[in-house]
Amino acid sequence: MQQRVIKPAAGIVLAQQRQHHKPARLESFKKLSNVDIEHFKKIVPAETVLATAAVGGKADPIELEGFNADWLDKYRGNSQLVLRPKTTKEVSAILKYCSEQRIAVVPQGGNTGLVGGSVPVHDEVVLSLRNMNRVRSYDEVSGVLVCDAGCVLEELDNYVAERGHIMPLDLGAKGSCHIGGNVATNAGGIRFLRYGSLHGSVLGLEVVLPDGTVLDNLSTLRKDNTGYDLKQLFIGSEGTLGVITGVSVLTPRRPSAVNVAVLGVPSYENVQQAFKHARQRCGEILSAYEFWDSSCMRAVLHHQSLKSPLEAEYPFYVLVETSGSEKAHDDEKLSALLEELLEQGIVEDGALAQDDTQISRMWMMREGIPESLGKTGATYKYDVSIPIPVLYDVVKDIAKKLEKADLYKPDQSSGPVKMVCGYGHIGDSNLHLNVVADKFEDRVTNIFEPYVYEWVASHRGSISAEHGVGLMKRDYLGYSKSPEMISYMKRIKDVFDPHHILNPYKVV
Repeated sequence: MQQRVIKPAAGIVLAQQRQHHKPARLESFKKLSNVDIEHFKKIVPAETVLATAAVGGKADPIELEGFNADWLDKYRGNSQLVLRPKTTKEVSAILKYCSEQRIAVVPQGGNTGLVGGSVPVHDEVVLSLRNMNRVRSYDEVSGVLVCDAGCVLEELDNYVAERGHIMPLDLGAKGSCHIGGNVATNAGGIRFLRYGSLHGSVLGLEVVLPDGTVLDNLSTLRKDNTGYDLKQLFIGSEGTLGVITGVSVLTPRRPSAVNVAVLGVPSYENVQQAFKHARQRCGEILSAYEFWDSSCMRAVLHHQSLKSPLEAEYPFYVLVETSGSEKAHDDEKLSALLEELLEQGIVEDGALAQDDTQISRMWMMREGIPESLGKTGATYKYDVSIPIPVLYDVVKDIAKKLEKADLYKPDQSSGPVKMVCGYGHIGDSNLHLNVVADKFEDRVTNIFEPYVYEWVASHRGSISAEHGVGLMKRDYLGYSKSPEMISYMKRIKDVFDPHHILNPYKVV
């Protein structure tokens, strides 16, 4: 594929110098005092306020640790105040006061993000929505669920499962992430191939704007053609335009027949060929097509204490999932696919799950990869969209650059970099590139930043497929968006948040 030359948008040339440093704190933001703490205690119950002695409270700073750092401990802020409202009215009153006083706020859900979008950069107030965890309504005829933004995804999936339905997205972090955060980041996940983006599944939102205004658009209608669809602005806005407090989402019928196969594949080219055959053979019941390389497999088998269902080791692995209504019919299709792939030499081995336990174990080989890599070392994570034919090439290119810099030796644990690997969602053109090192350090980072973004842009890809922009990719936005698009994004930010108090330093 011919590459194109990318001229970064204004500001990108400085990105490499700024990448390891926090943006300076904006002096326009007020520093908290005891007066502010006492005012917040009039809005929410005192027990839902966590304030340290630095701002007139009594909480031990250790109590705020989980709110100040992301789960990888890569991004860390210094908030001295966490507010945990239980109602939209409380969120509105908090934001109204913060807007009037010019107090910066970072909305936070399950804090499972990977780009620094849900933690403070400096001393912003953390607005945690974990106490807003109520299912408001559920229509068993239409399958429309209306709930608070702080509901945990897995708990919602269990709730609708009891009623014969399924949440339209599924993530490795489902046991911790919140639906509000999923919507705010437009999370993708492993059901994207079957059910598509949240831009289509979300029917309505309740959003509190930075000045306290409540936009109540919790529609349960699939058709509403009355002017601008404002909810779409907030899906993927990462809490920079408003705080999502309620979500209305369409839940599909839960498949009654699910099966999974894991395949051993000799090359990335064959991964693509197998995908073409899977779509031809299993089109209407194909619900997931995931791949990972041998480095990921070794890590997940070791750290998750799993045994491979295949006899040998292969360069690549593929997980195929089908979801339908007739098990015998679906199993026959999946078996025929596996037989065809083996006969044509596209895959070299394969295993079909025989029961739910085996299905869970096979999925753990894919979903356990992020945690396993984190246990291996400091993990640089890049979530990118690249055209399928060249999707894995960036992994090989990054590995070569690190080898040339004498920082990485393949198949050896010695050296600053332990592993360069990739996995992801082939059907969505979504690669998760991971570089596992002894520690985060400039001499490693400088090898592939901003090179990885330049590489993606040269193939007309996106620097963020599903994780968002956050703080990590803010300075690189020009590799995926034109100067004109960035300009209008900033104008939209100015309209909704003229004082820029909401999740500052993020996205744009």
